[in-house]
Amino acid sequence: MNHLHGQYDSPIVLLSFLIAVAASYSALGLAGKIARAKGLSYTVWLIAGSCVMGAGIWSMHFIGMLAFHVEAEVHYNVYITLLSLAAGIIASYFAFRGTAAPDAGMKKLLQAGLFMGSGVVAMHYIGMAAINKPIILAYDPLFVGLSVVVSLAASYAALFLFRKFRRVEGYSKWKLMSAIVMALGICGMHYTGMRASRFVLAPAHYKEAGFVAPQSFLLVGVALAIFFVLVVTFGAMFFDRNVLERMAYHDSLTGMPNRNQLARYFEDSFSGNASGFLLFIDLDRFKTINDTLGHDAGDLFIKEVAERLGRAISGDQTVFRLGGDEFLVVSSSGTKQEAIRLANELVTIIKRPYSVLGNEIYMTTSIGISLAPEHGHNRTALLKAADVAMYRAKTAGKNQFQLFDEETDRMHVRKLELERDLRKALANKELRIYYQPKWDAERNCISGMEALLRWEHPRLGMVSPAEFIPIAEETGLIVSITRWVLIEVCRQNRSWQQRDLVHVCVSVNMSIRVFESSMLCEMVEEALMESGIEPGDLELEITESIAMYDVQDTIRQLQHLKGLGVRVSMDDFGTGYSSLGNLDEIPIDALKIDQMFIRQSAQPSKQAIISTIIAIAAHLKLEVVAEGVETEEQIGFLQSRGCRMMQGYYYGKPMDVDALESWLLSKGGNVSKSIS
Repeated sequence: MNHLHGQYDSPIVLLSFLIAVAASYSALGLAGKIARAKGLSYTVWLIAGSCVMGAGIWSMHFIGMLAFHVEAEVHYNVYITLLSLAAGIIASYFAFRGTAAPDAGMKKLLQAGLFMGSGVVAMHYIGMAAINKPIILAYDPLFVGLSVVVSLAASYAALFLFRKFRRVEGYSKWKLMSAIVMALGICGMHYTGMRASRFVLAPAHYKEAGFVAPQSFLLVGVALAIFFVLVVTFGAMFFDRNVLERMAYHDSLTGMPNRNQLARYFEDSFSGNASGFLLFIDLDRFKTINDTLGHDAGDLFIKEVAERLGRAISGDQTVFRLGGDEFLVVSSSGTKQEAIRLANELVTIIKRPYSVLGNEIYMTTSIGISLAPEHGHNRTALLKAADVAMYRAKTAGKNQFQLFDEETDRMHVRKLELERDLRKALANKELRIYYQPKWDAERNCISGMEALLRWEHPRLGMVSPAEFIPIAEETGLIVSITRWVLIEVCRQNRSWQQRDLVHVCVSVNMSIRVFESSMLCEMVEEALMESGIEPGDLELEITESIAMYDVQDTIRQLQHLKGLGVRVSMDDFGTGYSSLGNLDEIPIDALKIDQMFIRQSAQPSKQAIISTIIAIAAHLKLEVVAEGVETEEQIGFLQSRGCRMMQGYYYGKPMDVDALESWLLSKGGNVSKSIS
């Protein structure tokens, strides 16, 4: 047996280190994406990073072998060589899987370092075992142990640094440091392991011809491994920039830039210091299309709207889809006049008819405008201002645009404050129920009451129902509030009856949201059962808009209530939708003439309308109640037309329970205790 002597080619040794750094940097970059990925993307990045790291370690090892020349021809077993490659890939997989996890702590770091260090050691010594006879390897235990220590220490250090940049995209000094540390560990382990190796050869095979380079198989294998590392790395970069980035920064339905791209746009192209504008575009009643024609039709409609917006813009103007039926047009250098002109043009363009799946669709839009730098310098401020202006456009009647102003902002802030506090108002017992009497002018006695909701805000005082009821409807709080009102009204009415103070029907106003919830019948039954009053002592007031929203469903719910014995009246008749065509089908007991007509009852045209409503009610055998009665002249006119039930300040303002009871006692014999 003869000991073989070897020597290193210094340039190739340096090359092995550089390849280890490059492979480590690429692999750590790919593995860093694991922490930001989910689902299939997580698996793809994990496997890609593991393959690149494993192939890089393997390449460095065999380039190091190429740099080492011995006095004999070296042959490698292909299968054992491939096994060494697999060892590096598998070790990298488990190491990256542990350290890329969101909850990766020191325990997982230690486990990952053990996997990576052991994998590097295993790859090296399996690769060395691939050397075929007649060359036989022997090892110095001291240097073998030292190589293991070097590998584990470097792996722990590199993965510890990796944790610092695992959620950072692009170049990072921590990533470069980790790659250098990892490369030092791989090279240090390899060359320490080579120092531990003794090559021996039987005398019959000893060659005196000098040093021999490794076989061509090794060159081909290393070349393929490096090529693989490059292909995977550049393939991942291409996929990331051209596929994943497009998915992340563009809307999948319209192809337009999305919210993520909007943030990037403001960082790169919108300074906020020069003139510019935002148009916040929201389609009115888009939900109706999805509900009636289906989501496929809704998607096609959104694409058509996006195309129209795309054709309308010019210059540096950009359209973003924020989601649903919301779009944003941004200009980094536009003026106020240009913003107004464009908004006016978009309102006109969007309201043109659409043809979707054989259906002709008409749509309107509400647009809010904010200007830079008047309304803000950054994305957050300008977007908020445009959003507030858009909601003002909706409140003002839709199908128009509004420019942001300070008053709008104050109104928006107040609305948000009221919405926040309204969620706690019921629990904090801030809501009050006032009662306004209805009067029978012919019999000169009370004939009923209307329950009216009031909010006594601890800081703002009494908040108008016209202000907080729409908020309650928008947020859905109106359903729970109505449940509470029904129970309280029925309990209070029962209390008056038991005290023999008054016995009349009390009406409660309904919201369209309560009908939409399909919980109205359940709520009424609960209130009747808990209070113990007769169903005829409760009346529900609906508006024309409720009756016409979904006629068949409204009729179904009202018929159920009528079956219980509950009364139903139609409030503000003649001011909302035209319900005359269905009036005879809707199960109601009374019509209430809106106070707008009563206030203007001196006008002949309004007198004609009032007379017609009273005549319609008489023909349909419905009771009629006039709201807003304030003068004796109005009373005289209404009585002359056959209306005897009246409600208004002339007879009594809305009062809380204590004030109402005092009012009832003051009326004495004019209080009816049997009318229902």
